[in-house]
Amino acid sequence: MAPSDIRMVGGHLALDLVNTVEPRVPGATDFREHLRTPDDLLDWGQRAGLLDAREAVAVRGAWASSPATGDQAVRATHEVREATYGALLAVLGLAADATPQLDALSLRWAAATTRSALVLGGPREPVRLDVGTTPAMLVQDRLATAAVDLLRTVDTRQLRACPLEKGGCGWLFLDQSRNRSRRWCAMEDCGTHAKARRLTARRRVAHATS
Repeated sequence: MAPSDIRMVGGHLALDLVNTVEPRVPGATDFREHLRTPDDLLDWGQRAGLLDAREAVAVRGAWASSPATGDQAVRATHEVREATYGALLAVLGLAADATPQLDALSLRWAAATTRSALVLGGPREPVRLDVGTTPAMLVQDRLATAAVDLLRTVDTRQLRACPLEKGGCGWLFLDQSRNRSRRWCAMEDCGTHAKARRLTARRRVAHATS
């Protein structure tokens, strides 16, 4: 699956970042990685709304002039992603301690603030925080800021994981349905596959007992 094919189902940029590997199994390291190269990262970043086309050109240019910075951005993105996931597992009660993850995010976020600026906005946001004033560092700075925003504001009653025990992928998402009944990352994906497996299992049982 290419970055252009990854579903954006998290309901928050930081959750969509967490969902760039599959399956999402706590403690696993043998997942399928979707953000392997700087090009993957830029492709996904534009789709996720992390940066616009003009910013992507600036970032690509900065990385081209110093190729090591692109590789560093990928590694930093992975660090932010895994720290965010680890912290969210603690929020969900699936991990006892998130101190190492929060410490890692704190360092990334603190660095991002040094490359941010307050600028005049519009009527709805008179002054806004412009994160990522350095093109080479823009991606990791904005992702670290998004992760901190999620962890500070997430409604834990809405936070869900696509159920691994029922054949889901483990991706995280916000259940913003009216009656909080959403079970799957996407019904047309994991939900449909799970229904098909159940139907196949029932048919096998029926055939075996007929």
